Amino acid sequence: MSKIIKDRAVVEDDWNVLRLTETDSVDSVAIPGGKVIVPLKVWLAHPELKDRGDIGVWFASDERVEDLQEALAQNPRQFALIAVDFPKFTDGRGYSIGYLLRTRLHYDGELRAIGDVLRDQLFYMQRVGFNVFAVREDKNIDDALKGLTDFSEKYQTSWDEKTPLFRRVHRSAPAQDRS
Repeated sequence: MSKIIKDRAVVEDDWNVLRLTETDSVDSVAIPGGKVIVPLKVWLAHPELKDRGDIGVWFASDERVEDLQEALAQNPRQFALIAVDFPKFTDGRGYSIGYLLRTRLHYDGELRAIGDVLRDQLFYMQRVGFNVFAVREDKNIDDALKGLTDFSEKYQTSWDEKTPLFRRVHRSAPAQDRS
């Protein structure tokens, strides 16, 4: 069983990610039993998945959160988890997807980063709302965990900090020169 970082702790991962091959069709792909995270387009094509409590859905970096807006409005607990795929380290579109899921769609469940997830990204992913990280298998997960605390202060606002630093820091007036 592989390991993930969940809520700042290394834990066992009992979920499988369904990835389509070149020969798979969205309409005819076999969806295994058990805890499985399916691509968004597969979930949209298979209405019977809505009745399963052991289904998560994952976004590709070129998909839009609005595709789940109606489903989440009807049932905010529709999914056991939502994941966002980072196909490569340099593709930052997943940050926007995570942020929009948290802020615009008010998703408050497990938000997982999958794909090319590295230590250098974790602090920033956490800032936009991710709370679970499936670190790339060839990387040390315990070392990656330290990436969540690489910085002690946040200057900008985001999902995790609504007030900018200049508003959080109290500065006293400089002493007046009395000469």
